[in-house]
Amino acid sequence: MPDWLSVILLGIIEGVTEFLPISSTGHLLIPQTLGWLPAKSDLFNVVIQSGAVLAVLAVFTQRVKQLAFSLGSPETRDYLAKLAAAFILTAAGGLVIKKLDVELPETVPPVAWATLIGGIIILWLERVYRGKAGTTEITWVVVAAVAAAQLLAAVFPGTSRSGASIMMAMAFGIARPAATEFSFLLGIPTLMAAGGLKIFSEIKDHGVGGEDWSMVALGTLVSALSAFVVVKWLIRFVQSHTFNSFAIYRILLGAGLLIYAATLNH
Repeated sequence: MPDWLSVILLGIIEGVTEFLPISSTGHLLIPQTLGWLPAKSDLFNVVIQSGAVLAVLAVFTQRVKQLAFSLGSPETRDYLAKLAAAFILTAAGGLVIKKLDVELPETVPPVAWATLIGGIIILWLERVYRGKAGTTEITWVVVAAVAAAQLLAAVFPGTSRSGASIMMAMAFGIARPAATEFSFLLGIPTLMAAGGLKIFSEIKDHGVGGEDWSMVALGTLVSALSAFVVVKWLIRFVQSHTFNSFAIYRILLGAGLLIYAATLNH
């Protein structure tokens, strides 16, 4: 397969899956681990993620402007304070995880289990949530819970940062659209900070000479365009749909990967 084609495919995978509740890390790791697509460096995988993050910023331009130009409003200051607190809690937890040198799984079975279990949890929460309108007010308890969900997703590839944070907020009574917006806005500084730290670490340890930066740029562009389309669609989708379809997809994918991994071991 030509390198440019594999880069485009990985960019599409990253852009499509980053903000859907199905885990971009898992979807990038699986085809590269199984040899379906050429393995790329951690630096490549992290940089193309930034394209998806920038796409979210573009989608939420009006919301970001509204927050920026209404700083005099107590409601706006409260919302921004809670976004900042969730980010700080996540960042602090992330630094602790890094300090503890937690080794993330890079084989298929742990990712498959996280994907499968996450799907079951989403189905269960959707059943509990069914028929409840929910509130749009993000509480401090929700802030702490969402930060914890992001850290859980960071430790277990396949969990999905967006899925974990959205479902955690919904579990505490937040309406689906409000939970989705809070998760996406929180994802901008969270993913940019995590990505920046990872990029700095990779360049410090391995330098930049081994990367084909034209391919990195191509992957980032494709990721951004894919994420832009998906995020705009998902914002409309959550207004009137549940996440059950994503849960079923996760369960089928996780089970299929476990079966496939088992056949490889025999």
